[in-house]
Amino acid sequence: MTKPSLPELLHAAVAAVGGTERPGQVTMAQAVEEAIDDGTHLLVQAGTGTGKSLGYLVPALAHGEPVVVATATLALQRQLVERDLPRTVEALHPLLRRRPEFAMLKGRSNYLCLHRLHEGVPQDEEEGLFDQFEAAAPSSKLGQDLLRLRDWSQETESGDRDDLTPGVSDRAWAQVSVSSRECLGASKCAYGAECFAETARERAKLAEVVVTNHALLAIDAIEGAPVLPQHEVLIVDEAHELVSRVTGVATGELTPGQVNRAVRRAARLVDEKAADQLQTAAEGFERLMELALPGRLEEIPEDLGYALMALRDAARTVISALGNTRDRSVQDEDAVRKQALAAVESVHDVAERITIGSEWDVVWYERHDRFGASLRVAPLKVSGLLREKLFADRSVILASATLKLGGDFNGVGGTLGLAPEGTEGEDLPKWKGVDVGSPFDYRKQGILYVAKHLSRPARDGDRADMLDELTELVQAAGGRTLGLFSSMRAAQLAAEELRTRIPEFPILLQGEETLGELIKNFAADPKTSLFGTLSLWQGVDVPGPSCQLVVMDKIPFPRPDDPLMSARQKSVEDDGGNGFMAVAATHAALLMAQGAGRLVRATGDRGVVAVLDQRLATARYGGFLKASLPDFWFTTDRNQVRKSLAAIDVAAKAQDA
Repeated sequence: MTKPSLPELLHAAVAAVGGTERPGQVTMAQAVEEAIDDGTHLLVQAGTGTGKSLGYLVPALAHGEPVVVATATLALQRQLVERDLPRTVEALHPLLRRRPEFAMLKGRSNYLCLHRLHEGVPQDEEEGLFDQFEAAAPSSKLGQDLLRLRDWSQETESGDRDDLTPGVSDRAWAQVSVSSRECLGASKCAYGAECFAETARERAKLAEVVVTNHALLAIDAIEGAPVLPQHEVLIVDEAHELVSRVTGVATGELTPGQVNRAVRRAARLVDEKAADQLQTAAEGFERLMELALPGRLEEIPEDLGYALMALRDAARTVISALGNTRDRSVQDEDAVRKQALAAVESVHDVAERITIGSEWDVVWYERHDRFGASLRVAPLKVSGLLREKLFADRSVILASATLKLGGDFNGVGGTLGLAPEGTEGEDLPKWKGVDVGSPFDYRKQGILYVAKHLSRPARDGDRADMLDELTELVQAAGGRTLGLFSSMRAAQLAAEELRTRIPEFPILLQGEETLGELIKNFAADPKTSLFGTLSLWQGVDVPGPSCQLVVMDKIPFPRPDDPLMSARQKSVEDDGGNGFMAVAATHAALLMAQGAGRLVRATGDRGVVAVLDQRLATARYGGFLKASLPDFWFTTDRNQVRKSLAAIDVAAKAQDA
């Protein structure tokens, strides 16, 4: 029997999911097949509506080697495992003459821990464990969440937090889950044979396709101990998010609260001398943190250096002592000891990392209104790590609707550790970029409007003219507005102002309800608008007449006082590059491309993306940012835009009638 061709397989898969075959999807599938066959790497930009998940799944399944698919969002993981993969496997089975197995794998703390659930939680103040179900008042929100978790544990097959609907608070979940450091290990745990996390890992080992998240992919790359099963092909979907997720995993933090928890957990398990040494070091660190001012530490101050060395040395002593002593009076000592060890090791590792110091790390103080001061350390860049760990020994496909910034893939490629496209060299990963376009006709479906007449936005300055403009735009659109703001303060101010000025158009504000609830209510009522910040720039999928105006209050450059971004910018400049374009403008272009992508989600969608920041039309870098956005019809004519919005509103109302 001849091997089925890729177009045949793709056709069968598209029919199975009830989709429509698109030229961009075919181009993408062919490019993915070529990269896998050649053992090279591919950056592929596929616009919304291309059907990119089938564009990579079909050639990957046809190849027949183990594949890992890593995504950034829960929504896409669910779509892959619950819809796309089952239907695709079913459709391809007769053609491939095999039925590829697939599985989902996440970090250990995403799964319910049966030991925690049945034996209780290690108590900070008392010896042993306490029953969290008895400790929480049944009438409290925490108590209700815990009781629901206990009931759910009897019926769930996966133990995966994301399968629990409605969800529970982080606080409740923390009572029934463990990190990989806190886990006793299947062989030492009374519930090892039934463990949800272990079952998921075993299932993943047997699967041809493993769906995971960016965070677990980062842990796999950074920690050296493999978490993911062996695989020949890695597909990173939503790849524009990868650098920030890897940076997040590689970031260490120390807070007085965290250090004091480690002291309490270890105190009863070690001798008095070791406990006192850690307690004294913790007190010294806490005193310093009370005086900490937010900002980058280009050099570690002497007093902080001494405090961190004291903390590191005391933590090391406690770690040794925890391994040497046994105290049979402590109930379920292994679990208590493991949690104490995890807490102290975490303190030790961050204190040591900052003490040793590396030119590739950025250290800074942060201050939070609710949680006080923290000391943070993050890698200056993750490109070297990604080049070494991600692109060796396998073919990597990176897919997203936004990878091409300013007209090419080199900006994003550089952050991933890739040399400019076409550069030859023995140690350089070989890659190419392919833009397969979009099924949408952006010039006919959308307008990009820049409010050139507005005053230049100043940081945290009064923007009365912007609020006037926003009010008029929302009125012209008849509501139907997604407001994307560069700060929560700006979103709150705009929501308060417009609720007073135009009460007939309801305004929903991020933070006043869960994100899912807000998006559902926004989609349900066309007169309603939704205002918010970062997660709305990428997390909203509302096709149809409820979202016909997307407003960006200003270009979302990183804050000038952001320690990590400013350090990255300076590093590029020190190497002779343009730090502003490589870091700040690239960051803004990525967010704006994502934000503008909220407007057209289906072939019938019409609308306006309004940028209330004149710099997009007047500044030198404006061309780079515009080239990163969909190819909308462009104007700075405010009257034209109001007329267009009013016409779109009338058409939408006629359609609803």
